[in-house]
Amino acid sequence: MNSKTINKPINKPSPLYVTSGEPAGIGPDICLDLAKRKGVRPIVVLADKALLQKRAEQLGIDVELMDYEGQDCVAEDGQLFVHHIPVNVSVVAGQLNLKNADYVIRQLDFAANMALQDTCAGIVTAPVQKSVINESGIAFSGHTEFFQEKAGVDRVVMMLATKSLRVALVTTHLPLRQVADAITTERLQQVTDILVADLQRKFHIAEPRILVCGLNPHAGEDGYLGDEEIRIINPVLKRYQQNGVNISLAMPADTLFNPEHLKNADAVLAMYHDQGLPVLKSQGFGEAVNITLGLPFIRTSVDHGTALDLAGTGRASSSSLMVATDLALQMASGDQTDNHC
Repeated sequence: MNSKTINKPINKPSPLYVTSGEPAGIGPDICLDLAKRKGVRPIVVLADKALLQKRAEQLGIDVELMDYEGQDCVAEDGQLFVHHIPVNVSVVAGQLNLKNADYVIRQLDFAANMALQDTCAGIVTAPVQKSVINESGIAFSGHTEFFQEKAGVDRVVMMLATKSLRVALVTTHLPLRQVADAITTERLQQVTDILVADLQRKFHIAEPRILVCGLNPHAGEDGYLGDEEIRIINPVLKRYQQNGVNISLAMPADTLFNPEHLKNADAVLAMYHDQGLPVLKSQGFGEAVNITLGLPFIRTSVDHGTALDLAGTGRASSSSLMVATDLALQMASGDQTDNHC
């Protein structure tokens, strides 16, 4: 592919920025597939241009890489806009290098600054290798925490979505023995507020319908299997119901995810990471999207890691990145979304 056709002018839409992530991983590989994507606004990859060109040659991909300088146009088939961010040292696919750790941070920093200045439609992130960033001396917990700090917000919410299911989390990466103590009235209220607001504001669902997992087996079974539902969870949920929010009380998680319940839900709120996400990923692994709610901008991400062993081999799938990009574009367009991403 090496299209030379004239770009079609459009009405000055802000670009969607896609970070290419860890340079030695599959981020550059899957970002190159965006050259096949057609859209109504520029999609711009944040990457070292020479790195992308080298990886394209390694993969046998014919692509025209174009410097993005605010053009009021979308790329044609086979073209890819790039905002050049230089690596520090040459990259070998599959081989991490501490000297390039800050390259990833510079991508995220640029994207966040553009989003906070309201000069982009949103951010899509390819995977990063947290270990190499931290080993280089840069404290880094993850994308979510990075954007939360940059935006200066008190709390964000992790939500993953497939074509048929959205699952948001009250707690995320905590050891299981710490989960119950972390589910407080304040935290549950903050998470629910963000979930309701962003389903309305970013997903354009006027009256979202939310199902909530209990913490304990059988949602506590009237206190015989745990009393968090009685003491904390249901009192909070009842207040939302009294205020007109279409939200369930705590339901047994082992039966909540059956199709009969889900057909009337826009999202599920799970209490902890491995309560909701195994169900979601079993339905759509590789095609799920990670969405950060509570930020003043749109941020979606792939649902997988850097896959160093696949980098440069041609065996990496870009399906999750494509879905993440499509969803970000849909959210940015203001179109009403269905009961799925």
